[in-house]
Amino acid sequence: MGHFHHFKMGVYCTAQTLSRLDEKRLEQEWAYLEKYVGIDKVYLETYRGGTTVDAQRMRMFLDFFHRHGVETAGGITTVVPDLSDGDKKRQRLFGTYCYSNPAMRDHLKQISEYTASLFDEFILDDFFFTSCRCEDCIREKGGRTWKAFRAAKMEEVSRNLILEPARKVNPSVKVTVKYPNWRESYHETGYIPMRQRELFDYIYTGTETRNTEHTDQHLPHYLSYSLMRYMENAAPGRNRGGWFDTYECWPIDCYLEQGYLTAFSRPQEITLFQWGDLFANKLVTPLGIQLAKIDWILERAGQPVGVPTYIPFASCGENHLEDHLGMQGIALEPSPEFPENGDMLFLTEAAASDEGILQKLEAFLLAGGTAIVTTGFVGAVSPEGWEKFSTARLTGRKLSADRYQVTEDPAGYYRQASAITFPELQFGNNASWSCINAGSGDSHSSLLLLDTYGKGKLFTLAVPDMFAAFSSLPVPVMDPIRRAFAAKDVYISGQNVSLFQYDNDIFVLYCYAGKDSRPQTVSVHLLRKAARLCYLNTDREVLLTPRICRHQGWKEEELVGQVLVQPGDFYAFSIES
Repeated sequence: MGHFHHFKMGVYCTAQTLSRLDEKRLEQEWAYLEKYVGIDKVYLETYRGGTTVDAQRMRMFLDFFHRHGVETAGGITTVVPDLSDGDKKRQRLFGTYCYSNPAMRDHLKQISEYTASLFDEFILDDFFFTSCRCEDCIREKGGRTWKAFRAAKMEEVSRNLILEPARKVNPSVKVTVKYPNWRESYHETGYIPMRQRELFDYIYTGTETRNTEHTDQHLPHYLSYSLMRYMENAAPGRNRGGWFDTYECWPIDCYLEQGYLTAFSRPQEITLFQWGDLFANKLVTPLGIQLAKIDWILERAGQPVGVPTYIPFASCGENHLEDHLGMQGIALEPSPEFPENGDMLFLTEAAASDEGILQKLEAFLLAGGTAIVTTGFVGAVSPEGWEKFSTARLTGRKLSADRYQVTEDPAGYYRQASAITFPELQFGNNASWSCINAGSGDSHSSLLLLDTYGKGKLFTLAVPDMFAAFSSLPVPVMDPIRRAFAAKDVYISGQNVSLFQYDNDIFVLYCYAGKDSRPQTVSVHLLRKAARLCYLNTDREVLLTPRICRHQGWKEEELVGQVLVQPGDFYAFSIES
């Protein structure tokens, strides 16, 4: 495939960067990136923000990269300055096109035609959206909602200003639409992957998470993995890759983690944005070494697996909750499609946007599945429909908890200095069973509630007001939650450690490198018989100790092993029967 066996390594070059490069400087910067990362493919942008790279200059770049054996593709970023005095009435965030403006529409059509004349493949960077509310857009919208108007508008734009003009110029051209990292807001701005996956040849995924504490988006690091899996399930086999940048990535681990988690998702490509910011950048120098280690793991690993997490298209609610849980050792597999088959299911508030969700949940439980739903989900579905499954009710009050009880553990009492706020979950004693209690003083409520339905099991998970507070819960309190989510009969006990599982009994642990990170011993729990648990790279065995665990009213046997993990490092293991 190139420098790596299991993914191509790409670099995106903006029009502004291409405009400043001469061949001498290009050779110098190429040598640096080739040494430290390795380049299999470059995306050469024809247009961005008023800058167009002319055909003669672009052919110089094409000749250069072809001589070096590098695959080339085009790129367009759909931001544009005012094209006339009449455009000044439009307040366009980020300079995105107003697609009700004839001059801007004509301009984009011309850029699409021009790019297709140079390339057999090109990608749209993640500004292919609209948030315009100018007078023209308001008039054209009419009585529709903004969501409905923008969805229809961007489908029309995709067809008439991008795809049809490009294919008319170059019938062989393949066009990719890249989606940004803010999945929960796609439908607010005209991104419609449910339709665009059918229109475009490929999709691409933005996996930037950066320093999550000090950016405007506050995206948990696990998104670099989970969004890739979500988009792969949205367009199986046609999610070409993950794409991240160097911005607001301090310390250096913030940058590298984006690369690690993108790679763990098994992408076809990994693309670095952008050439002009990568040259002589210390963030880049270790990346190639680390990706080579992951490439070696992927050689041995199967396909990613986790608990199916249903997040319908154009939905929101408890946004990125799955990512906060993913950072606490719960392996998830987000998808916009309800899993018709399988034995586990996770539903957040977003799933309640599916009007038939309770009927689907019932069929899943009757078939013997285990479902975990959140308090946000319970609050969003019909109370009359919900009451057939559980006695769990939301009172509307809040619970400030600093004391916890793991009810199946006779010694399972824990306290912590700072309180965490949860929704109060009322339930019928002995009609439902609380696996974890939380409270303060003489009051407590359930954090994890168990019900049975038909042949299935239903857990209700109380979600803290601040999702990141899951990382502050005492490790033994999180463990029953992790166990309820155990995919392929494996769960771990640790803090701020992710579990990435594959369908051939390979798994990877990654310990996040935050400001309070430190080495820790992580317990690996196997809920089935196994002959050996080994480090993948050395075949060194992890000592497994049998343990009887009381869980949900039953006694079960576990095999438990202890492994030491260091912040910023990943570790691969193999379970052998």
